[in-house]
Amino acid sequence: MIGAFRTFRSLCIATSLLMFLPSTVNAWDMVGKKSIYLHDQTGAKIHTGSITLKPDGSKVSYTIDWDHKLMKDHFLSMREFKCVEGQVEILCQVPYPYKNPQSFDKNNYQWLEHSLLFMFKTPKNFGAVLWNGIYFKLELGANGFRGEPQAIDLNLIAAPPDKLDVPPYGIGERNPIEKGARWFTHLTIE
Repeated sequence: MIGAFRTFRSLCIATSLLMFLPSTVNAWDMVGKKSIYLHDQTGAKIHTGSITLKPDGSKVSYTIDWDHKLMKDHFLSMREFKCVEGQVEILCQVPYPYKNPQSFDKNNYQWLEHSLLFMFKTPKNFGAVLWNGIYFKLELGANGFRGEPQAIDLNLIAAPPDKLDVPPYGIGERNPIEKGARWFTHLTIE
């Protein structure tokens, strides 16, 4: 009888402790309007736009609205880009140029990541340097998405990919970036 009481008491204590642990299941809902931020090496958080998320079963559809009032126009290689200027580097948003579903699976964020493509350049560069592409690999956390930069060659999407229903920047087309090598260290969706 005493053993059963101890087991019951231990179960009650464990249950009450679980109530105070943070819940990751409902910590951040993939629904509604969220903000997109770029973070730089100084710790500054720069609002660059918003994203509206709408769940639909196992998928989430999205629309992105870049805040062009905060981004500056740069005319590079005969094309206008919207860019965020950092102290030593400029990061220009590169729209994915082909039709895509504008949705992602709750366990696979590749199409969303393809909507967050950028290219970096220094203030001294006058043209677009397409092999300086940035792909933000997203991970979902308690406060939203965090995107770590990976290097890509934007020349890969200069012509339509063979399969339009498959995101072209798979693991083999992305390379790690040394920590601190880029002025903009990461991206968040909060």
